[in-house]
Amino acid sequence: MSWAVLILAGLVEVAWSQSIKPTQNFTRPVPTLVCLALMAAAVWLLSQAMNTLPVGTAYAVFTGIGAVGAIGLGIVLHGDPVSVGRAAALTLIVGGIVLARITT
Repeated sequence: MSWAVLILAGLVEVAWSQSIKPTQNFTRPVPTLVCLALMAAAVWLLSQAMNTLPVGTAYAVFTGIGAVGAIGLGIVLHGDPVSVGRAAALTLIVGGIVLARITT
């Protein structure tokens, strides 16, 4: 169950990362409130997963999911550049997440 909560925390972190830009430097009240709520939800879910998972593993997986999701959405939604290097980096991050899961 902790792994499911951790994955959910990572997905909420992805949503949080995408919610930052619409705040326009935290000058727009509604987008700022959404951003802060997503941030709090992501950290709360991460803390719940850390009740039974090692802190280092949980945090590494959490940030890995966030990084892969943010880069992926940047490519798909915002036309961010794709390169062999970026694809290799994403592959290594996903591989690290999988390895952390199967060895914990």
